[in-house]
Amino acid sequence: DAISGARARRADVLIVDTAGRLHNKQNLMDELGKIRRVIAREAPDAVCETLLVIDATTGQNAVQQAKVFRDVAAVTGLPITKLDGNAKGGVAIAVAHQTRTPLVLAGLGEGLDDLTDFNPDSFVDALLPVDG
Repeated sequence: DAISGARARRADVLIVDTAGRLHNKQNLMDELGKIRRVIAREAPDAVCETLLVIDATTGQNAVQQAKVFRDVAAVTGLPITKLDGNAKGGVAIAVAHQTRTPLVLAGLGEGLDDLTDFNPDSFVDALLPVDG
């Protein structure tokens, strides 16, 4: 319905935001796969970006979670959120490396203006501060 509605409105962009889900809930993962297949069938020429949002407070379980999402939903980018808190977000490096998926956005707060392009230099400086 979303694709046909977007076409009827002559929309240039369609954003599909799914509810959060755990990688070990097979029925929810199957739903993601179905969404991807429907888009491929109904809009084969569409440019598809699939983002998996990584919470900076998440532990190493995020790596396995991201691998499953990558395989099911063809993830193309990784925004990392909650970088404004105590968590440094080091897990993001492991997730990006293990899934070969780029970090694309950084969430530094709750406001719309707090979501910025991911800057590797700033991220490393915050992760490994050098005194002096």
